[in-house]
Amino acid sequence: MTAVMLAEAADLLFTAYDTKTPVEPLVDKFEGLTLADAYEIQLLQIRHRVAHGARIKGHKVGLSSPAMQRQMGVNQPDYGHLLDDMFWLENQPVPASRFLQPRVEPEIAFVLRRQLAGPGVTVADAAAAVDFVLPALELIDSRIRDWRIGIVDTIADNASSGGVVLGSTPARLAEVDLRLAGCTLHRNGELVGTGATGAVLGSPLTSLVWLANTVGARGVVLEAGHVVLPGSITASVPVGAGDTVTAAFAGLGSVTARFTEET
Repeated sequence: MTAVMLAEAADLLFTAYDTKTPVEPLVDKFEGLTLADAYEIQLLQIRHRVAHGARIKGHKVGLSSPAMQRQMGVNQPDYGHLLDDMFWLENQPVPASRFLQPRVEPEIAFVLRRQLAGPGVTVADAAAAVDFVLPALELIDSRIRDWRIGIVDTIADNASSGGVVLGSTPARLAEVDLRLAGCTLHRNGELVGTGATGAVLGSPLTSLVWLANTVGARGVVLEAGHVVLPGSITASVPVGAGDTVTAAFAGLGSVTARFTEET
C-alpha cells in the first residue's frame, strides 16, 4: 500500500474513535492489505496520539490463547500499544460510553524491572526482567463493525485495545505458577469463564518472550516500568453499563471492573 492509502486507513480508525461509529473491515476497502501494512497503520495512530500528548505505558499481546484464536478466527498472536489514558483503577467506574463494542479478558500482567530488547530474548532473560505480576482485566474493543476482524484488521486497530484495569496484589514470579494457575471470570456474580494461565502460549512468560523478540525485530524495546499484557486466559465476554466483572487467579488474588453510563 502507498503512504497515502495507509494514512487513509488510519484516518478511518481515528474517525471511528471520535464518532463512536464502527467502520467496515479494512480488508474490504483496501485490497491486498498485508500484516506489514497493518502494523504501519497501527503505528501511524500511535505516533499521532503521542504527538498530541499521550504516553506509551506498555504493550499487549493479543490472540495468544486457543480460546481467543477460535473466537476471533485467527491462528497467530499479534501485539498492540498501551497508552496512559487506557488505564483504570480497580473498582473505579469505567464509562462504557468510552468504548464502541467492549469486551473483557482476564490476564496476568507483567511489570518490567528492566528493559527487554530483542531479538534473541530467552525465557531466562524475560524472567529476570520482570519486577512483579498483577491480576488484570483487559478491556478490548474494536473499531471494526460487529467484530468482523481477521488478523490484519485487528493489528491495524491496535490489536483491538481498549483499556486496562490492574489489580492491587503484586506478586513475584516465584509466587505464582505461570503454567497452571487457575482463573475464574464472573460477570454480575455469574461464572462466565474458566481457564488456566498455561492457555497463553503454554505460559504467559512465553508470550512475553514472543513480544520482546517480535517488537525487537522492528527496533522497539520493552521499557523498564512498562506493563505487558501477555494475552487472555479465557474467551472474552461482552460488557456494558451496569456490569461488574471480576477475575480471580489462584495464588494472585482478584481484580474487579465496574462499568457505568458516566462519561
